[in-house]
Amino acid sequence: MDLSERQLQILQAIITDYVENAEPVGSRSIAKKYDLGVSPATIRNEMSDLEEMGYLTHPHTSAGRVPSDKAYRLYVNSLMKKKNLSAKDKKLINDRLSASRDEFDRTIRHAAELLSEITNLASFAMTPATNDETISFIRLMPVEEKTIILMIVSESGSVTNTTLRLPVPCTAESLELLSKNMTVNYRGRTLDDVLKNEIIEDVGSDIEALAALRGNVMPSFIRTLEDMLNVNLYMEGMTNIFNLPEYSSIDRARDFMELFAQKDWFTQKMLARDDGVVVTIGEENDSLKDCSLITASYHVDGRLVGKIGVIGPTRMKYDEVTSIMEYLTNNLSESFRLTDGSETGDGSG
Repeated sequence: MDLSERQLQILQAIITDYVENAEPVGSRSIAKKYDLGVSPATIRNEMSDLEEMGYLTHPHTSAGRVPSDKAYRLYVNSLMKKKNLSAKDKKLINDRLSASRDEFDRTIRHAAELLSEITNLASFAMTPATNDETISFIRLMPVEEKTIILMIVSESGSVTNTTLRLPVPCTAESLELLSKNMTVNYRGRTLDDVLKNEIIEDVGSDIEALAALRGNVMPSFIRTLEDMLNVNLYMEGMTNIFNLPEYSSIDRARDFMELFAQKDWFTQKMLARDDGVVVTIGEENDSLKDCSLITASYHVDGRLVGKIGVIGPTRMKYDEVTSIMEYLTNNLSESFRLTDGSETGDGSG
């Protein structure tokens, strides 16, 4: 059911007020603070309808309402407006990151620290670790007519299997041919070395079978190598949660901290997220169902390298946080954009 314009205005006012004050919101408060041109009674009736539709919840101890996960999702998707960063925050980001631009890991750590400092939330950043793991061989195996398995075996013996769906059928002979070609190209090379090169162009295009397959197989090959790389995980500002009313309960705060003690689990969860700025809210986060999680990806020389993000309660300033993260990751990507071996860009545009 679509919401009326008035219901959208009331819902946006409730979200704004609740995010700011962390107190259930009543109809009189909305009528007083926001010029909606209707009486408290009308607002109260609309709030009841919004609650029936699942956009508001009604805490036991209060007459006011609070937004649900569904309300925050509608806000992020349709109501939120991009917030301009203050000149102070822009200068802080530019100055802090430029001071360590010659050291990649240090710069990323500073980015995580900055994100926590500006948002007052827990933050994290992921970077590829130095990795000398080398490829032993690659094999493509048919499963069904349009389904194959990409197997990458490293010199250390670790095996990674990825199932790929192809848009067109392929023969076992063409898969075998491409397997041998890829193995010849990449055997003995480190994962990092392969990713740094234009690997799609490495595959010979003189054989029709390889030319037809490479466009479908190589993007998944790249993603698999990226996942195989170990990552460094930096976490900052975890104690910020103790300043939020949502975590005033010692038990809830402890549960939050214990989740992030499982670094391998958390790292895999972050690797599985889409690229770009991604917002997941409450129940969308499975084990983190009481939290919202916002992640953004950054690039080095145009290639996706890592992710940076914040974790906090669903009562979050989504407009501010997403704007900060966009600016920060753009700054990071510009900082490490390489041209003829030299760095360019200050990320301030």
